[in-house]
Amino acid sequence: RVVEDAAIASARTMGMGDPHISDQAAVESMRRCLDTVAIDGTIVIGEGERDKAPMLFIGEKVGAARNNGAAMIVDIAVDPLEGTNLCSTGGAGSITVLAASEQGGLLHAPDCYMEKIVVGPAAKGSVDLDAPVKHNLKAIARRLQRGVDDLVVVVLDRPRHQKLIADIREAGARIRLISDGDLSAGIAAAVAGTGVHCVMGSGGAPEGVLTAAALRCLN
Repeated sequence: RVVEDAAIASARTMGMGDPHISDQAAVESMRRCLDTVAIDGTIVIGEGERDKAPMLFIGEKVGAARNNGAAMIVDIAVDPLEGTNLCSTGGAGSITVLAASEQGGLLHAPDCYMEKIVVGPAAKGSVDLDAPVKHNLKAIARRLQRGVDDLVVVVLDRPRHQKLIADIREAGARIRLISDGDLSAGIAAAVAGTGVHCVMGSGGAPEGVLTAAALRCLN
C-alpha cells in the first residue's frame, strides 16, 4: 500500500514538466502512509538530509510505532520516485521503490557513485567487477548459451561511460542506452524475457542497494 499510494501520487503529476513536484508528491505520500504502519522504522537509504525536505532523509524515523520498544524494528531503503525526469516528461519507466529488512540488514550506502554489474539467475556467479568487460560478456554468453553478439547490455547514457561503451561494442555485444532508471534496468536483467541480459556502469549507490535487494528476491 505504501508503494502503491506513492506511485499514484506521482502519476498525478506525470507530464507536468517539473521533476521536483513529481518527487515531492511521491515522498509526501510515502511518508504519510508509512506512518500508518505498525513498525518502528528507520530510513537507511533515502534521497537527502533533513534540510533538503521533502526528501525521506537518512536517519528519519517512520512508522506508527516508532520509538516503541515493543514494535517490530525495521530498516528501510526508499526511492519514492525512481526516474523523476521520466515522470515529469511523461516518459515510461519511472517506478516507486521500497525495500525493508531486519535492523542492520541493508548497506548504509552514502550518496555517491557505485560500480555495478547486474545479471540474471542463469549467469549468477559468473561475473566479476574487477574483470575486463570482454571477459564478463563471454562468461555471461556461456551461461546463457548464446553468442556475445546476441547479448543486450544496458548502460546509462553518461559521458563517464564512453570507454565502457567502446569496450562493450568492441567485444561484439549490443548496447541499450538509457537516460535514467538504472534500478529498473537492473531488475529487468534478472527477469527472463525482458531482452536485457546485463547492466554495466557506475550509478548512484542508493539505487545500487535497492537493486541488490530486488535481485536477492529474484535469486
